[in-house]
Amino acid sequence: YRLAIETDPANYEALWKLSRSCVDVADRISQGEPGWEAKQRKLYKEAESYGRKAVRANPNDTWGHFFLSAAMGKYALTLGKKEQVNMSKVIKTEIEKAIELDNTNDFAYHALGRWHRRMAEIGGAQRFFGGLIYGSIPKGTFEESEQALKKAVELRPEYTNHHLELGRTYLALKKYDLAKQEFEKVLELPVTSSKCDDYKKEAQAELEALQKKTK
Repeated sequence: YRLAIETDPANYEALWKLSRSCVDVADRISQGEPGWEAKQRKLYKEAESYGRKAVRANPNDTWGHFFLSAAMGKYALTLGKKEQVNMSKVIKTEIEKAIELDNTNDFAYHALGRWHRRMAEIGGAQRFFGGLIYGSIPKGTFEESEQALKKAVELRPEYTNHHLELGRTYLALKKYDLAKQEFEKVLELPVTSSKCDDYKKEAQAELEALQKKTK
């Protein structure tokens, strides 16, 4: 993709795919590797840059907006809370634009579901005092998280991570039977991506924790 962009700097497909690749490579950096945090941050920032270039090259396609939101979301997690709050509004805008341009983009619905859950996790008092320090904190609900993740599952039922995150939202809603079903589904599904084995390990850990909680 880098070579393609060297040849054609405005190649939209190469730009958004390079943004995606930078995120994927950053995600796979081991935390035991020397300087892993700096390496991750650099790659996420690079992914954001290519995502922005992709949107400029073609503002009317879903993938540029989606991978820009993904890169920004990953990069935000490496920053302080104030920066995360400030970036969260722009991230949601890009996710919603991706859905507006293609309402079959299951990854965008997945991202929207996770965004709502993260915002909903900020409780009332925390939101109030956080707002005094960081400015207005965007609102999200577990119910909207559930609906967005259910849509992602509907669109791509074979993708393990959709079920994993829907299960986690069900946990937040105290719908423990439904959460259990989703985590078990993760374990049943075949491996379809390089990250599926990790998702299966996480689902197993969630199931074991849920069993202890509901004994």
